[in-house]
This record gives sequence, structure tokens and C-alpha cells, in this order.
Amino acid sequence: MDNFIVSARKYRPVTFDSVVGQQHVTNTLKNAIHNNQLAQAFLFCGPRGVGKTTCARILAKTINCEAISSGTEACGTCSSCQSFQNGASFSIHELDAASNNSVEDIRSLIEQVRIPPQSGKYKIYIIDEVHMLSQAAFNAFLKTLEEPPSYAIFILATTEKHKILPTILSRCQIFDFNRIRVDDMANHLATIADKEGVAYEHDGLHVIAQKADGGLRDALSMFDQIVSFTNRHLTYEAVIENLNILDYEYYFRLLDAIAGEEADETLLIFDSVLSKGFDGGHFMAGLANHLRNLLVSKEPKTLRLLEVGENIKKRYLEQSSSMSSGLLLSALNIANQCEINYRTSKNQRLQVELALLKMCHLSTAITLSLHPPTAAPPVEGQKKKLIESIPRQTEEATAPVALAKAADKTVAPPESPQQKKEEKPSFTSGKGWGNIQVAAAVPNLTTVFEDKPVVETAKDDLVVGNEYQEITESDFLNKWNAFAEKMKAESRITIFTIMTASTPRLKGAQIEIDVDNMVQMEQIREYKIDILNYLRVELRNFSLDLTAIQVEQNRTLKPYTSQEKYQAMAVKNPALETLRKTFNLGLS
Repeated sequence: MDNFIVSARKYRPVTFDSVVGQQHVTNTLKNAIHNNQLAQAFLFCGPRGVGKTTCARILAKTINCEAISSGTEACGTCSSCQSFQNGASFSIHELDAASNNSVEDIRSLIEQVRIPPQSGKYKIYIIDEVHMLSQAAFNAFLKTLEEPPSYAIFILATTEKHKILPTILSRCQIFDFNRIRVDDMANHLATIADKEGVAYEHDGLHVIAQKADGGLRDALSMFDQIVSFTNRHLTYEAVIENLNILDYEYYFRLLDAIAGEEADETLLIFDSVLSKGFDGGHFMAGLANHLRNLLVSKEPKTLRLLEVGENIKKRYLEQSSSMSSGLLLSALNIANQCEINYRTSKNQRLQVELALLKMCHLSTAITLSLHPPTAAPPVEGQKKKLIESIPRQTEEATAPVALAKAADKTVAPPESPQQKKEEKPSFTSGKGWGNIQVAAAVPNLTTVFEDKPVVETAKDDLVVGNEYQEITESDFLNKWNAFAEKMKAESRITIFTIMTASTPRLKGAQIEIDVDNMVQMEQIREYKIDILNYLRVELRNFSLDLTAIQVEQNRTLKPYTSQEKYQAMAVKNPALETLRKTFNLGLS
């Protein structure tokens, strides 16, 4: 029996063109080789299984190839290529930094770098998982990495670029590897299946590619496992069963039930999912992705965003055409909120079931919002007047608006409380979970934007009299301050502050008070009658009047911070600044 070689090793790319999904990297490397513009250090970054180490080996082999093809690929037949493929090359060295991460390992590497290559033009060092090197090892490696001999090239590979020192990054040409697209991975799996003589379904290969999450090595491992499970007949059902994946069929059935408002069916589907051992959070994540795919299927431009097989894509197109975007968006929002609350919920099953029940009643809610329920017909006593008052309109005129306009013009007779209770309008809707009674009132939309009458509140009038005694300045100020104290005693601090902030001026029978802003101006206007009524009676002069004058603020602001206090003191005493500079003092 021949030894079995896993597909990830058996079909490992050996040329740049055979690398899957990394054309931006391979094209750059081929151009660098062709133009003889090779850097002294390369850093390959990206998630696992996307081809970092593979590209490093292809680059090393191509650099030392003795007969590079016109397409900048290694020939594979020269002595350098043969020795590398047999693992006996003295010019290409691989180091696993995960197990050789100490300073001594790097020092040993530096000693080897000093020796020129025995064959080939370059001596290449591939260091895998370079982020595992210790801090001291990185520091020991810096000088050699920056100024290596002309024949030395370093190729570093890592899955965690953020753990590498910036000083190392600045000495390398950095290549970021992408996750491999689902379509590219599925096509590559189909190619391998054809070479191995494995019967397959394209939908099954797409599921494997989705499950691999951009890593080709993971996809090939799953491919080998399922080929063995199905005895070389890879089907969609076998992939779903072996990888323990929720079938698309569950979600298609669930959305049909939601669109039909069949709440009982949605709960039964969810129960069957749980009975197969799936987690409720995983189920909701899959439902959210299914809703997203349905929304993507709505527009022809976004169809390319669907990473599924052709048969599944057709089903998405059929189901999305039968559902409104409003329903799908609302359901997606509910699913997203359920995912957020799922982990913290004490009753996680109830959390999912509640979300499903909300989705089942979305169609009714959307219908109510687009077509609000109309009022119930009037009683017999009002029907004749109401019909006579409705103008003739075309069929396009909606009933609620016409009814509202007509009812607005009709003077209805007084109704008894019993009539009002019986005439309360209602709207019945719902399926399977009872009737929903919705009270509906038709507002008068024609009067919404009309100007409302301004209701003026009654104010006290000024007291009048026949006395007009002459007033002295001191008597006026005494009575003014007395009224201010009265306001303070009544906890009217605002008007007290305004009256005492500046000294009022008496010019004959006219009183002038300075205010700082419009807020204080309004306060004076509000209390003007109270002030004048008090002063007129106390000073026995009923011709007194009060005017507020807004003035510009020229007052110096009170210092609060240490800096402001020091500056105020320095203005009064300039020697203070000299003292501070002499003793080099600071402000606390």
C-alpha cells in the first residue's frame, strides 16, 4: 500500500502561477526577479493557510534557478531546483522560529550568513513564524537584517505582524496576503477533485470553501475528510452532515413561514434545529446571514456578493423576489438585536423565540403603517348629513382623507356617552395568534399648519393716582433697595441681582437701570409693573416710569485660575514677575 499524502502537501503550488488567490503578491515578486530589484529582506503576513510559506519557497527556488523561464518561473529541472525539491539544497535554509527563538539560535544563523553560497547566486534564509522570536533575538538580528552580505536574502513569514518590532518592519519589504475568495477556493477544489477522480457537487465544494474562512489548507483538509467519508462521492448533503453545518433549507423554510405569518411553523423549525444539537446563537447568526443574502439578491449589481453555488443562488433570487425590502430589513434588525442580547440572556431559547415571533408579525405592522385603518361608519343620525357633505371625487381619492375633510365641516348633534363607547373604531388583523384590536382615530390634517391664536395672560395694571410729589435721590434709592430686599426675601434672586448690580438713575419721573444682556432685559420687563406700583405708592408720585438700557460689558472679569490670579497680581505689582524669574518659580 502506497503512503497517503494529504492534498495540502500533494498539491502544494510549485510555481507562482499555481498560487491561488494571491496574484497581487506573485506578480510583484515576478517583476522584482525579472528586473533584478530584489530586496535584502521580505516579510510575508496574513492569516493561516493562504500561501505565505509556499510563496517564500517558490521565491527562494526561482531566485537560484539556473534557467528561469520567460514567464519568470523556475525551470524545476536544473541542479539547484532539483536539490531544493529533494530537500538537499545548501543555499536555501528554513528556520522555524517557534522552536528556535532564542538569542543563541539567531547567533548561529548570523554565523552561517558569513559563509558565501557553495552553489547558486544567493543564500536564502526562510524564517517561519518570525513573531515567536524573543525580544533579545530580535535585537541580535537587527544589524544583520539591515546590512546583510550581497548574497544573503531573508524571507520572513508571520500570522501576527503586530507582534514584530517596528525596527524589524522598517528593514523589510512587507507583503500582505489576503484571505482566499470562496469562488477561487471552490474552483481549486474542483480541479483537485478532477485529478483525483472524485465525483462532486459544486454546492458541496462551496460549503467547504465557506467553512474554511479563507484558508486553503483548512479547505483541503476538510476535502480529504469528506472524500473518505463519502467514499469518493462528495455531495452537498454529505458535506452538511459531516461538517455539522445548518442546511440552507432550514432558513428558506423559515423565511417562507415568516412571510406567511405562520408563527407556529417558525417555532417548530427552531425546535428541530435545537434537537440536532445546534446552538441558538449559531442559528441566529446564520439567519442574519441568510437575510443579508436575500437583500443582496434584490439588486443585479450586488449579486456577485453572494458566495454560494449556482443552485443556491437561484433559490435566493426566487425567495427575495417574493419579499419586500422593508420586511427583510426589519427582520435583519431584529436578528441583530437578538444576537447582541443572546449571550447575556438567562433564557436564551426564549430570546430567539421572541425574535422569531416579532418577525412573524412584521407583515401586519408594515401593512398598518402603509395603509392606516379608517374610522368606523357614523351612526344613522349622522350618516345622511355626512354623505351629503362629502364632495364627489374620483376613485383615486382615498377614503380616510375624504372622510376627514367631510367630517370636519359637519356639525354633528351631541352624542350620548353610550354612543361614544359603541362608536370607538377598531381594526382587526393577525394570523394564528388571535386578533389584534387597533384603535383608529382620523385626525384633521387640514388644520395642522394653521396659525394658533395667541392666548394672552392677564397682567396687573399700573396703579394710578393724583399725587406727583417731588422725589429726592436718597429717598428714591432707599425705596429701590427696599424693594430689592423684598424680592430677596421672597427668593426672587434673579431680579434682586439685577436691581443691585448697578445704581439706577432718576431723571425727573423717568427711572433708568443698566442691564448686561437680553435675559436681564426680559426680567426687568416682567417685574416692571410690580416695581413701579411699589415705588409710586411709597414715593407718592404716580408719573414714575422705568426703562432698562442694555450696555456693553467693560467690567474686568474676576480671576479664578492660578494663572489668572498671578497675572492680576503682576499688573498691580510688576516686581512680582522679576521675583518669579529670579528664583525660577512656577505656578502650582
